[in-house]
Amino acid sequence: MPAHHHRAQRNEEERNQSAAARYAAFQSRQRRSRTAAARFEETLSFALDDFQREAIDALEDDSNVLVAAPTGAGKTVIADFAMFLAQERNVKAFYTTPIKALSNQKYHDLAAVYGEDRVGLLTGDNSINSEADIVVMTTEVLRNMLYEHSTTLNALRYVILDEVHYLADRFRGPVWEEVIIHLPASVKVVGLSATVSNVEDFSQWIASVRGETKLVVSERRPVPLEQHVLVQADDHTEPEVIDLYRRDGKGGQTTQLNQELVLRLSQLDRQAARRAGAGRHAHASKKVGRERVAGRDGKPMRHTPRRWAVVDELNYLGMLPGIYFIFSRNGCDQAVDQCINAGLELTTDEEAARIRSIVDEMIDGQLSREDLKTLRFSQFRFALEEGFAAHHAGMVALFRQIVERLFEEGLVKMVFATETLALGINMPARCVVVEKLEKYDGTGHVSLTPGEFTQLTGRAGRRGIDTIGHAIVVDHAGFLPQTAAALSSKRVYPLHSSFKPTFNMAVNLLNASDYGTARVTLDHSFAQWEANESATALEAQMATLKKALDGYEKAFRCQNGDFKEFMTIRMTLADLQKGERRQLKHAVFTSEEARKTAWRSLDQRIAALKKQEQEHPCRDCPDLQQHLKWGHRWAREARELQRVNNRYDSRTGSVARQFDRICALLSQLGYLERFDEGDTVDYRLTERGQLLRRIYSEQDLVLAEALESGLLDDLDPASLASVLSGIVYEARRGAGGEPRNYPGGAKGRILNTARAITALRGQIGFMCADNGLDDPPKLDFGICDIVFEWASGRDLATVLYDVDLTGGDFVRCMKRLADVLQQVAQTGVFRGEAGEKLAATARRAHDAVNRGIVAYSGIE
Repeated sequence: MPAHHHRAQRNEEERNQSAAARYAAFQSRQRRSRTAAARFEETLSFALDDFQREAIDALEDDSNVLVAAPTGAGKTVIADFAMFLAQERNVKAFYTTPIKALSNQKYHDLAAVYGEDRVGLLTGDNSINSEADIVVMTTEVLRNMLYEHSTTLNALRYVILDEVHYLADRFRGPVWEEVIIHLPASVKVVGLSATVSNVEDFSQWIASVRGETKLVVSERRPVPLEQHVLVQADDHTEPEVIDLYRRDGKGGQTTQLNQELVLRLSQLDRQAARRAGAGRHAHASKKVGRERVAGRDGKPMRHTPRRWAVVDELNYLGMLPGIYFIFSRNGCDQAVDQCINAGLELTTDEEAARIRSIVDEMIDGQLSREDLKTLRFSQFRFALEEGFAAHHAGMVALFRQIVERLFEEGLVKMVFATETLALGINMPARCVVVEKLEKYDGTGHVSLTPGEFTQLTGRAGRRGIDTIGHAIVVDHAGFLPQTAAALSSKRVYPLHSSFKPTFNMAVNLLNASDYGTARVTLDHSFAQWEANESATALEAQMATLKKALDGYEKAFRCQNGDFKEFMTIRMTLADLQKGERRQLKHAVFTSEEARKTAWRSLDQRIAALKKQEQEHPCRDCPDLQQHLKWGHRWAREARELQRVNNRYDSRTGSVARQFDRICALLSQLGYLERFDEGDTVDYRLTERGQLLRRIYSEQDLVLAEALESGLLDDLDPASLASVLSGIVYEARRGAGGEPRNYPGGAKGRILNTARAITALRGQIGFMCADNGLDDPPKLDFGICDIVFEWASGRDLATVLYDVDLTGGDFVRCMKRLADVLQQVAQTGVFRGEAGEKLAATARRAHDAVNRGIVAYSGIE
């Protein structure tokens, strides 16, 4: 066939293939046009990214979905589709968040889309339209609904777990696992997570518990992020923003450290050394002017740029609005004052007028004039009008919400915040400033982790507004550019479970199932899954060691007798002569006679073993030395096998064993009744157990025992609130302990009851130790006098006068106290007449606490 005929045939085939591809694409579009995903996409003002489409398609196909993507990548679009799907299918969707502030924000967002009649909010202290088709709630609320078998769950089909990586949190993380385990099988889970390094493991665990789970991972930021360092020679020179990484030929940043930055820092170090020398020559002590010249290690220290100078430079460079992370509440407040005192203004007259209008509108009718004065409202509003604000947990929620709204609208240009802002509040910025690469964690100064650094800087770059986001580290004492590069290059961090059974969890599990089923349920936790995964590696290690032992046993096989038995005697003898002798030397005995008896017993055992070893037939083997050569290797591997085997035993079933210990203790205290039926053990809840079911607190057992013992009976509402503050109050950084005074004095009921509960907590601590459990947290009555005044009707200005307690901390503590008082009121039915009387007192105390600024709906 001529060549041109071949070409014509090939062209015809290509045209046919092209037509077939176009037809297949057309059919795909046709199929897609009939899907909920396509209808959802038509409601959007932007095109979906590939990872969003992948997750949405999987959700429509009835799969659970886990999405791991950077902050600002658009994960919430998948959650929005789940709620869209729920509306189309006439079922319910729950949207859960780790904190109430996020729940409040999401509620308002969804109400704006679907209408207030179709969206509800449940946060423990707020209940709005709780039977709506879409309900926003904290994860704890959903956990409690699952334990109470709420009828609201009947039509539930979708649960969005926002910030699901929060399950690593030591205090509140276990709630996420409880929810994932206990949700009905008909419910599909949508998990939204930051990018974590072991996301495949986490996804496999969810699949093991809930069935088919689609993992969707995106590491692409919608707005590229550039890394910089801000340095300043001294107060008389301008700050400099220098790239952390080298630029490529196209203007972007590479992954190589910028040598210009390294050289500039070296130059500044030499200048600092010259200043230090001049200072010593002038007989200066440790300062030249206002500037320290030596760090902790005695080396000359570079100048640290002033906060106001940093802001001024970023404003000049057009990098605002920004978030400036300072790991101190006081530092945030001081930064605002420093900028104001430096005369900085970031807003126009029109913007200042708009800010005042919004602030006055949001404040109107919410707080009294006296409360506003106590909270220094006028200074707060003035700073806002200049374009500055602080944002931290020490502020009342209304003030934080004002800051968030003004920042979102582009009116406030610089927010000085603690790391709590990075948790998920919708406040993207053009730049993020990190003041230091270390923070105080409550016990000491620790370096930021790559995950924390990524979470902070992830706020930089506003999608649809900025083409580039900027992450800026301020030069500070001990700063090395290599450290910043290491933090910024590691985009992910591992996610590990913090789950462990609690007393309240135990009784709730046993209320819904038998003991055996409850243990199986706990075996499904991510904590146990992780333990099992590590146990798998130990199994392989044990198999290798056993194989080696078999080889050594063949090598030292002895015709005179059992050489393995001979080596075991020698190993036991060595353990007694070294290990037990050492323990006895440091042991404490009740008497001299007891000490002599212990040593006598040890000597007798050693003598018996020596006799066995001397008389063993292998002792006379002519090949004894050759056998001992292999025997010593066998002994070494045998000890290693025992060590690995102990580690293996500690991992397999570790969560269930913790549950066993809890059940044993609760049985001792009468909350559970044990039944032994042959080889089967079961526990059933007593009336006390039903009471404990209603108490959700880190101090659950202490509070339950206080109730059962009648310690709280006959207290008036203010005294009850005062005493129970010791259950919920957590002092910051070593503060707290004893209050300024106990209301009623040394002979008053409050002091006596506080001491009795403290003693009770000590007794429970001893019982926990005996059962291999952790101590309950310590009680802290440090603000019981403040709480008594508030519950007695005093105003905010009076109770916070001359005390080291911020308005935000006070309100948060009162919210937690109000929640505990509600729980106490619910337990009244289990304690007869005395319980009903206390329940009535608890309800009055709740109302006395939950008033004024505490009752404001936006408070966390």
